[in-house]
Parts: sequence; C-alpha cells; structure tokens
Amino acid sequence: MINKTSQDAITPLLPKEFAHTIITWQHQHGRNTLPWQREASPYHVLVSELMLQQTQVSTVIPYFERWIKVFPDLATLAQASEDQVLAQWQGLGYYSRARNLHKAAGYVMTELNGQLPATPESLREVPGVGPYTAGAITAFAFDKPAAIVDGNVKRLFCRYFGINGDPNSSAINRQIWTKAEEYKPHSNSRQYAQALLDLGATICTPRNPKCELCPLQQSCNALATDRVNLLPQKRAKRTLPTKDGYFALDVNANGVILVQRSANGIWPRLWCLPELSELPPRAQVHGSFKHVFSHYRLNATVINCTPSHATTRIPLEALAQYGLPAPIRKYIHTHVLEN
Repeated sequence: MINKTSQDAITPLLPKEFAHTIITWQHQHGRNTLPWQREASPYHVLVSELMLQQTQVSTVIPYFERWIKVFPDLATLAQASEDQVLAQWQGLGYYSRARNLHKAAGYVMTELNGQLPATPESLREVPGVGPYTAGAITAFAFDKPAAIVDGNVKRLFCRYFGINGDPNSSAINRQIWTKAEEYKPHSNSRQYAQALLDLGATICTPRNPKCELCPLQQSCNALATDRVNLLPQKRAKRTLPTKDGYFALDVNANGVILVQRSANGIWPRLWCLPELSELPPRAQVHGSFKHVFSHYRLNATVINCTPSHATTRIPLEALAQYGLPAPIRKYIHTHVLEN
C-alpha cells in the first residue's frame, strides 16, 4: 500500500523503465495463448483486431477460429461474396467491421499485391484500418515500434499519468496519443503492445481495478492521489430514446420470407423480416423483442402477415448461409425453429 500524496508529487517511470516493467509483468501474468497469437501474421492480426473492436476477447475467440477456417487468407476473403462474409460475422454485431474487413482484403489483393504494409502510415491507406488497428498490425505482426491507443490504453494512461478530462474528446485524445508515441519502445514492440492491452483489460479495469496486482502501482498518479475511481473522466451518459418497430412474419413449410435491407440505416444489407411502417388493423401479433442500438432502443412487434413488397422465401435450413441481424436470428430460432 502506498501513501496518498499530492498530484504533483508522483513522478512516472521513464519510457524505458515503463516498458521494461510492464513487459516483465506480461511474461508472467499476461494473456499469451490467444488463438491469433499462435500465428501472428498480418492477416490474423487484422482479423482479430477488427473483431475485438467493441467486443470482448472471450466472445471473439470462437468467431475468430471459425472465420480463419472459412477465410484462411486475404485472397480467399477477397473472393468471397458480401453475403458469405456477413453470414460468418453474424452474432458479433457492428457489421460495418465485417464490410471493412472484406473491403480491406480486396484492396490489399488488387492494389498491394496481396501484402499488408508494415508501417502505420501505409496501413492507414487500407480501407477500414484506423490509427489503432494500424499500430496494432505494425506491432503485433511486424514487431516494429508503433503507438497503440484503444479504450483499455486510454483508461490506463489517464490513471497512470493523471490525465483529466474526457478521453474521447479531441484534446484529451491527442494528449493520450502523444504519451503513447513518447512511451513506445524501439524494440520488443509486440510484447510491449500486448502488455499494455493486458494491463488495461485485466488489471486496470473500468470497475474494481486490481491496483494491488499492478506492476505500476508505485508510480501511478491516480492511485497516489486516490482518484482511481474518478479517472478517466467521462461525459454523463444520455438517456436513449425508444422507438417502436413492426416486422412481418410469413413462414411455412417452404421457408420464411426475408428481405435484404438497403445500404443505409440500421442493419445495412442484412437479411431481415420485412419491416412495416405501422401496426396493421386487426393485426395478429406473433411476438416481440427488444434491441438496444447506440442511438436508440427498439421495441419490436412481430406480426403474422404477408407483406406485399416481400418476395424472397428462404428455406429454414438455409438461414445459416445468410447474414441476419442478431435479434432477428434469435427471434426466428426461438419462436419459429424451436416451436
């Protein structure tokens, strides 16, 4: 236990000491058996990093393993149809990640001779690859120096360096990236990047952080100033509005009627129960479900009816070949297939 002191009295470790400390900890306590670590190829890193965006490691592992079996390399993925890609992604949500991965594969095969570049600057030219993913591929696949900043690193740096303000604001985000550039080591980049992510994910957690197990506890600003639960500072969460939605269910021995949604709006280009503009008079309600989007909550009612604008009937045994939104697939599985 260290004594609480004034904010200015804590001196952070120098970059070399910082890197050595967390790499040593990672070797002993970090995550070293993840499936994408077995073969840290640029493609495996690209797939895993896009899957891990806004999704927990434990959830991603089985999806990653299935994905690599179906799409073992960039060339196979580039040749696949969008429907095939979305079908493999279904259940992970945030389908724009799957589309970006598909676009990235096509771009690399046609524009880069099938080889992902090895620098963050060049990787940023690949569709769907942002600053974090570019740094992650550089560090994990090529073991080259690169700054990486995701939600875990933001939290870790805000606490360790005592950075005040919302880490998602442009000013504080720049401050964190500046620290990340300053502290990235010139060697052992792969181990350092994994150590940062492991510390943020397993020790410096959003709630109930395990400060007593942290290798940085003696020089952590937030711990020294009793602000671990106050950092990082975030804007208050807004209350999400609620919207009602109505979906048509027409199912028989030949299958269920689905429509492919447009490229705009929710669930772009996924196959879905036909959506109705309003609840029909004397509607026969089949059931309901709820789903939370980033910007609103959906209260959905499913109606037994045949919509006039729907023409595609898909056999129930073939549904696995189509990309369906998770709540629609769950509803069909629970209320149709199991009944």
